[in-house]
Amino acid sequence: GSGSGGGAAAGESWYLALLGLAEHFRTSSPPKVRLCVHCLQAVLPRKPPARMEARTHLQLGSVLYHHTRNGDQARGHLEKAIPQFEDVKFEAASLLSELYCQENSVDTAKPLLRKAIQISQQTPYWHCRLLFQLAQLHTLEKDLVSACDLLGVGAEYARVVGSEYTSTEMTSFPLEFQLLLMERKLQEVHPLLTLCGQIVENWQGNPIQKESLRVFFLVLQVTHYLDAGQVKSVKPCLKQLQQCIQTISTLHDDEILPSNPADLFHWLPKEHMCVLVYLVTVMHSMQAGYLEKAQKYTDKALMQLEKLKMLDCSPILSSFQVILLEHIIMCRLVTGHKATALQEISQVCQLCQQSPRLFSNHAAQLHTLLGLYCISVNCMDNAEAQFTTALRLTTHQELWAFIVTNLASVYIREGNRHQELYSLLERINPDHNFPVSSHCLRAAAFYIRGLFSFFQGRYNEAKRFLRETLKMSNAEDLNRLTACSLVLLGHIFYVLGNHRESNNMVVPAMQLASKIPDMSVQLWSSALLRDLNKACGNAMDAHEAAQMHQNFSQQLLQDHIEACSLPEHNLITWTDGPPPVQFQAQNGPTTSLASLL
Repeated sequence: GSGSGGGAAAGESWYLALLGLAEHFRTSSPPKVRLCVHCLQAVLPRKPPARMEARTHLQLGSVLYHHTRNGDQARGHLEKAIPQFEDVKFEAASLLSELYCQENSVDTAKPLLRKAIQISQQTPYWHCRLLFQLAQLHTLEKDLVSACDLLGVGAEYARVVGSEYTSTEMTSFPLEFQLLLMERKLQEVHPLLTLCGQIVENWQGNPIQKESLRVFFLVLQVTHYLDAGQVKSVKPCLKQLQQCIQTISTLHDDEILPSNPADLFHWLPKEHMCVLVYLVTVMHSMQAGYLEKAQKYTDKALMQLEKLKMLDCSPILSSFQVILLEHIIMCRLVTGHKATALQEISQVCQLCQQSPRLFSNHAAQLHTLLGLYCISVNCMDNAEAQFTTALRLTTHQELWAFIVTNLASVYIREGNRHQELYSLLERINPDHNFPVSSHCLRAAAFYIRGLFSFFQGRYNEAKRFLRETLKMSNAEDLNRLTACSLVLLGHIFYVLGNHRESNNMVVPAMQLASKIPDMSVQLWSSALLRDLNKACGNAMDAHEAAQMHQNFSQQLLQDHIEACSLPEHNLITWTDGPPPVQFQAQNGPTTSLASLL
């Protein structure tokens, strides 16, 4: 063509060719990030039209943010994209505020999001998404009131623009905060969640969105039960959640596109939902003491995360990874794989080094895990230092109670810390004013009381506490606590000379411990069975139990030696500041969190 039209077409064709090439490199497997960035950078010196220039800055910022550690350059490009056109500026503002948060500059992110929210009212998708993002920011800072206010605004806006899907989702999010606010009033949460479940069931609309909403509510319900330590009660919800995610993975996004642009807003991409469902399954399996199942689902989730992280550096993926590792580390400590647990603790350290926000959210958990590892290798002074550090860093009530319970077990083992022990036990008294509503933690507090009474030779009192633990752990299928209580009761009856009753406790303890599998309870049970059978004159059975005890001892000893000889073992002395780099091996395998629960 002649004249300016032809020039424009030719001008756009080189631009589109470079963009196409950049996109090809970005979506290669693995992504060819350097080549993609080269293509995008080649656009800028040729003075493209203003809209193209803005979009190129946005894409450069996005690629650098998601695929490299080059925060400064990403920031530079995103800042250039912000003053520009509608579709570009909101995405740039959203990404830029994510970047600020990762660098722990939350105070810079907030005004940026507020401004973008103010001017995005004509763009429903971005208006909802930015409101949501700011609400999540407030939640991270535990400012639940502001978060709820924002979500209220979002729900109202969604109603006005006629998006029932987003409106349901925006209104539902305060539930999460209500759960946090109402930890003492669990019975009030149930009807609320049931009501929301009914709203979702009756909602007529796009199948993918309906399932996505269902996943959202079920995740809320499952985490609510798990926080309350109700491992048995949660099973029906968890089953529904797993079926739901299977349905979602069979539906294709392109089946039905919503007619209302605000309906495009999704609370989480499909692939992320999948990982989230694996994650809550692992949390459940660990609490219930199905450790092989926890291991299986952790492996699946970590593989999926590795694939996703090649294409997407979204901070939520690193959070998922850290939470998975925290749980699998605990499992490994129980199953007698301390060396692997230690390498995985080191992996969590590496992930936390890459993100200050991740570290500030997980520092207490990291020190708690190190404390549990220290108990498993019998370094009680270090365990105490780790738990004390974790207590200083946490504001989360359930984690606080978990740490105090484990610290009490350290003091009991040390045997000479009665004053500190009494004051700790008073703070987690399961008989009155227990500080959290978790069924599981309260059952563990009874167990710790029983253990202390046992060491003091107050056997009748110990039996009362342990029977309380058994009653609670049987009610909610808390297998590890059941096994620990049974074997300790067996020990008490043995000491009291009641061999028949002792045997009635130790045999089921051993069966349960092999099913979990819990290495230390197996060791303890086999020693008791050996002594019991010897006392009753059953030479054959005594010999068999002694052989088992010998095998468990050997396995534990080998693992102990291997763990203590790893360079990462020196992490047990770290109690201050960010995780030290020098103790970490590169990329150990993957893992989760142990102790009494």
